[in-house]
Amino acid sequence: MTSGREKGLVIAIDGPSGAGKSTIGRALAEEFGYTYLDTGAMYRALAVRALEQNIPLDDAEALARAAAAAFISFDETGKRVLLDGRDVTEEIRSREATRAASEVAKIGAVRRELVRRQQDLGREGGVALDGRDIGSVVFPNAEVKFYLDAAPEKRAQRRFDELRAKGREASLEAILEDLRARDHQDMTRSDSPLVRCEDAIVIDTTMMSPKEVLARLVGLVRTRISADRPD
Repeated sequence: MTSGREKGLVIAIDGPSGAGKSTIGRALAEEFGYTYLDTGAMYRALAVRALEQNIPLDDAEALARAAAAAFISFDETGKRVLLDGRDVTEEIRSREATRAASEVAKIGAVRRELVRRQQDLGREGGVALDGRDIGSVVFPNAEVKFYLDAAPEKRAQRRFDELRAKGREASLEAILEDLRARDHQDMTRSDSPLVRCEDAIVIDTTMMSPKEVLARLVGLVRTRISADRPD
């Protein structure tokens, strides 16, 4: 490929919480035989560690040390998140972990450590990554950049339905409140805020099903792959 990467393209997927990034990112990676990396899960896993060890969420030095010491990985499917070998897939989706992750992600030293790991994992290509700063910071030279968005109410409803499907109690109002607070934090933090890159393709998923979103993105990626092939 003219991208110069050994394994294929780097597909960057950014956007706010609940826009469908992880669902689409995982499906897109499967479609092209790529590796999927949920970067937000890495911050959530670190948040779980901070909560377990009672690390104050405003203690930048302690959080940076925890980030450097934590071994965060994924299983072969990319669906299970491991913290020092322990499956924390369910724990990282708790309301407490979600709130803590936003605080942890504000710490510059933490972001630099996790960004370095993300770059190491994806530099050879053949990877789809989703998060808040993939196209702007982690891989500003990604061959394909998407920004997925949706109305806050729709995003909250999706999260509510997901939790109820797992048999967990949930409040739609509380989820919407948390989501709006996280949007504000993500977009206004001083280090690597959530932004729409100028070269990103914006997809509003509010009125689209996951299948429709996936079909749209697959078509766009295939177009890019075709353009990279020599005549």
